[in-house]
Amino acid sequence: MRVAALISGGKDSCYNMMQCIAAGHQIVALANLRPAENQVGSDELDSYMYQTVGHHAIDLYAEAMALPLYRRTIRGRSVDTSQVYTKCEGDEVEDLYELLKLVKEKEEVEGISVGAILSDYQRVRVENVCKRLDLQPLAYLWQRKQEDLLREMISSNIQAIIIKVAALGLDPDKHLGKTLDQMEPYLLELSSKYGVHICGEGGEYETFTLDCPLFKKKIIVDSSEVVIHSADAFAPVAYLRLLELHLEDKLGEPCHIVGRVFWGFEGQHGYRKDKTRSALEDKDQKQLGELPLLSMDRANAEPGTSQDAKLSQLVSCHVSAGRRMKAEADMQAAHVLSSCLFVSLISLAVSSLSPLQAHPLYLL
Repeated sequence: MRVAALISGGKDSCYNMMQCIAAGHQIVALANLRPAENQVGSDELDSYMYQTVGHHAIDLYAEAMALPLYRRTIRGRSVDTSQVYTKCEGDEVEDLYELLKLVKEKEEVEGISVGAILSDYQRVRVENVCKRLDLQPLAYLWQRKQEDLLREMISSNIQAIIIKVAALGLDPDKHLGKTLDQMEPYLLELSSKYGVHICGEGGEYETFTLDCPLFKKKIIVDSSEVVIHSADAFAPVAYLRLLELHLEDKLGEPCHIVGRVFWGFEGQHGYRKDKTRSALEDKDQKQLGELPLLSMDRANAEPGTSQDAKLSQLVSCHVSAGRRMKAEADMQAAHVLSSCLFVSLISLAVSSLSPLQAHPLYLL
């Protein structure tokens, strides 16, 4: 189906787009809600719904993906904070409604990619908006184990940096600007010690994606500065303001898309956590990893190939490290079977010469 992706610039919305494509959907547009430019403290808007840190770089994000970007200024605030949301004038959720209404009219989308993992507050409100607009919410990360998710994002070649910290153990001077793979061991340690959410679902940190397999170009940060939002002695809140950035070509670089789909919520009646399904029908495979795919440049070089075909080619060509192990095991099994067959044929030849060996032979 034709899908518009809600993006904040972070890792979750990016990885969910990859899962949408692996499931056979087509990302045709991006949608983002931003604070007003003249609003005081607009870099870090006090919102229950939206990540605003890094919003200045969203235009470049869309350019890197070569997709149309629809943006709307957040005019509302968190008015209805109840467990069950109902349409409420002046609420920031209504800004989301107006944004997606426009995207649906312009792009004829049927579904919305959402990077939600754990927040029921966000889930209820996204469902409300999608139901009113007759759109299908697609959240393949919903209620996934966060340790697995972070590992998959890293192995899928999502290059995202920490742009906000707000938790015990996260130091603005040490950790802002670090990549996910650099932070993974430390985040696991913080989770063990203090119960920090590995993927930042408790607001512990936020990220911005500089590169991923869906990008035709990668984002380079030329200059940035650390802004202290709250100088708490134990858990300071700070963010990285991205001052100057540019796009750079990705010539000859391998592209990775994890070819495994995790079915999250789909439909008008809420999120649904279901069984996992592989894009390559490897239903029993439990391990994830990756091998180099065709580079995006090679796919782009194929004459007469549509963008959908290119992305499908990239997805279909992906083989995870887990599947490589399975392939090796299958080869070993094939060798064993061949050996058994050879021995059986020899036995059959012998049995034809000796009446004493005239019993059935079974291949295991």
